[in-house]
Amino acid sequence: MSTTSSVRARIAFVALLSATTFYCIHKYRRLKRLKNLSLNPSSTSKPSRGKIFFISQTGTAKALAQRLHELCASNDIAFDLVDPRSYEPEDLPKENLVLFIASTWDGGKPPKNGEFLVNWLGESAEDFRVGSLLLSDCKFAVFGVGSRAYGESYNAVAKELSSRMIGLGGLEMIPVGEGDVDDGELDRAFQDWCGGVIGVLKGGSAEETNGVSQQIGAVENDLEYYDSTDDEDEDNDADGGIVDLEDIAGKAPSKRNGVVKVTKVDGKKEMVTPVIRASLTKQGYKIIGSHSGVKICRWTKSQLRGRGGCYKHSFYGIESHRCMETTPSLACANKCVFCWRHHTNPVGKSWQWKMDEPSVIVKGALDLHTKMIKQMKGVPGVTPEKLQEGLNPRHCALSLVGEPIMYPEINALVDELHGRRISTFLVTNAQFPEKILMMKPITQLYVSVDAATKESLKAIDRPLFADFWERFIDSLKALQEKQQRTVYRLTLVKGWNTEELDAYFNLFSIGKPDFIEIKGVTYCGSC
Repeated sequence: MSTTSSVRARIAFVALLSATTFYCIHKYRRLKRLKNLSLNPSSTSKPSRGKIFFISQTGTAKALAQRLHELCASNDIAFDLVDPRSYEPEDLPKENLVLFIASTWDGGKPPKNGEFLVNWLGESAEDFRVGSLLLSDCKFAVFGVGSRAYGESYNAVAKELSSRMIGLGGLEMIPVGEGDVDDGELDRAFQDWCGGVIGVLKGGSAEETNGVSQQIGAVENDLEYYDSTDDEDEDNDADGGIVDLEDIAGKAPSKRNGVVKVTKVDGKKEMVTPVIRASLTKQGYKIIGSHSGVKICRWTKSQLRGRGGCYKHSFYGIESHRCMETTPSLACANKCVFCWRHHTNPVGKSWQWKMDEPSVIVKGALDLHTKMIKQMKGVPGVTPEKLQEGLNPRHCALSLVGEPIMYPEINALVDELHGRRISTFLVTNAQFPEKILMMKPITQLYVSVDAATKESLKAIDRPLFADFWERFIDSLKALQEKQQRTVYRLTLVKGWNTEELDAYFNLFSIGKPDFIEIKGVTYCGSC
């Protein structure tokens, strides 16, 4: 054998020996970490403070992370609550324990506050120079917040976080938890996942979680609602505790509801689950049956007091104190970023729930509306004449929340209202062109035009349909065919959809509406 061949053979042997040694050490360290997973506070070695990261867009993941933080504190387990936007990912290898509460945003992507962290993990996991032991001293767990209505992208961010952390050597304590914000089981899923995490951290296994679920419920009951008060005399109104999100900013629905089951009738589930019902009721909505709602408008109260009406009063002569705001469908096919209902209403691409009769919905809406009007008796400025007129509504705004045109019997419902000599103003979110075409003539038909380009519409409305843009354009075309008064309603949000003037002009020529109404959005803070 030549000298060169001998040297090469020795180098190859050393390389093989090194690789074998590296593999054995890696396996040993992993087994050792599994054995020493307990972080029981009674242990002789004091554990370092863990990190709870919330990757959140609308505030749901953040609220869950805060609940987990409270739960860990009650179990004497030290954690820091961290917004990844203010965290340097390069410090992750120094961490011993991290928990992620991560929501999935448009197209399976992370919300903006978690983009850099998620991208950093992805790039590191795919970079051969980094290696698979970068996070070998880090134990972690992930809970995802998403919606199954988005199909394959459901909780994609949480799954990616888990995969990337494992790829970099992290040790996953329990499987990824997955919560669906639309099925009414989010609290149960989160509670079960928290039980597994706390069980492991206290020295047991993921299955040994006795008593932890009860602790989670206790922590939730200790959390207070965020409250705020109006600077006028709204608090003195005899309105039965109704909260107007248009009047009061920041009064978000609580996430502290207990475990609930989704009710099914004749094999079909009810649209309004107990969690959704409690959340919408907290916001001032009165629920009718299993999928409809009614709410007294701030402008109704305003004109009852003699303070003036809404734009419909100025534009069309509608008496605001005689207007009822309702919807036969609390569900919607969009998750708009400017929705002031905090995304508490259900979503769907088709009607899949139990259905109430149109006559029942209209009667229920009128009964609940008049009860709320009666609560205005004695409020300063409300005269007996105005109150009596308010008890006999002459107009109905089918634009409360959700997508009223989704209701399969919308034509029959409109007939019920017209039979009572009540005018109808219906707003559709431009995702159901076939429904627009089959609608009977109503007093005024609105289409929401939330953006003028495909990219901005996707970013703002966050539609469920993959062909949302085609549906949007077809809805505008359908509007042109309607032999009645039609309206484009533009909701403009600075920095999102206010710079597309030429594109808006092009859309006007498609639907050729009789009127164009422009609304503005006032940012009232995140919740």
